[in-house]
Amino acid sequence: MKKILVVFFSFLSISVMSQDGKKSFEIDANFFHGTILEHNPDIAHLITDHPTGLILSFNKKTYGFKDWESRYNYPDWGFSYTYQDMKNYSLGENHGVYAHFNFYFLKRSLMFRIGQGIAYATKPYDKVENFTNNAYGSDLLSSTYLQFNYKKENLFEGFGLQAGISIIHYSNANIKAPNTSTNTFAFNVGANYLFDHENKPEYIPSSEEKKFTEPIKMNVVFRSGVNESDINDMGQFPFYVFSGYADKRLNRKSAVQFGADVFLSKFLEELIYFYSVAYPELGVSGDEDWKRIGIFVGHELFINKMSFITQLGYYVYYPYDFEGQVYNRIGLKRYFGDHIFGAITLKSHAAKAEAVEFGIGVRL
Repeated sequence: MKKILVVFFSFLSISVMSQDGKKSFEIDANFFHGTILEHNPDIAHLITDHPTGLILSFNKKTYGFKDWESRYNYPDWGFSYTYQDMKNYSLGENHGVYAHFNFYFLKRSLMFRIGQGIAYATKPYDKVENFTNNAYGSDLLSSTYLQFNYKKENLFEGFGLQAGISIIHYSNANIKAPNTSTNTFAFNVGANYLFDHENKPEYIPSSEEKKFTEPIKMNVVFRSGVNESDINDMGQFPFYVFSGYADKRLNRKSAVQFGADVFLSKFLEELIYFYSVAYPELGVSGDEDWKRIGIFVGHELFINKMSFITQLGYYVYYPYDFEGQVYNRIGLKRYFGDHIFGAITLKSHAAKAEAVEFGIGVRL
């Protein structure tokens, strides 16, 4: 578990650090106060007070020295650290590190941030000492946070102010049970400081041609990882996913996809056997096929050498009913040259996570 998430964050760090350009840096700090959302009634007993915390961030500014920067209205990229007191004895405190992007709107007064990284939970589930924490089955968690800020930079000698809302998600994506997860909605207020503000560069207008075409490309991807069913202590098992799809670039930012997945999930084989033995009243024989085949449509958003993918799929071969026939996948890709890419994706059924997938692929 720990090794997998270290690879995850290393992937994000390498990807973000590759977005080079002229040096211009900013730091900011936000204090937040909020509430844990009851997205699942199973965590109601863990919501006992209003969590508080701190978000510290380092931002690298962009000004159009690379074509992709003006394409996205000169976003920032950077790293964040979060501290959150969950205000519940069983949940404890969480510490997170993230790679993030900041995107700007309304004459750069409105900032939207998306960060992805790893969090450390100080009091995860333990069947003896902390059995009431059914939200975090492990001490290392995958974490995503979103932030919407009204932001003013360089109001006085490089200092600025900001305020808005944040949403922080913690989950281990069923790498280990239990995994009910938490989502915190919070109000935040803070300040920012722009280094070398006297020499801030001017934004460089885009000079690239608006029209962009590319022939249909074929992709082959292999994904793998480990996960566990929702039954505590059943054990972690490997899974393997083989995917093939075609993509068509619509413009410099976007491409659409259509393809198929073959899923070989050993945890599902074990779950079928468990139900056949432990719950005969369910009518599970134990001989049901645990393999699944799906077809999907998707979208890819390109940001320099990185991209964000979203896919919606439907199982066409579905011999055993597990979480429904519709599935979805979101995640990040990082291109290494024109043909090879790595990917980290979350496969789920609606809001119910099944696995974090680590993949490598070829685009031809």
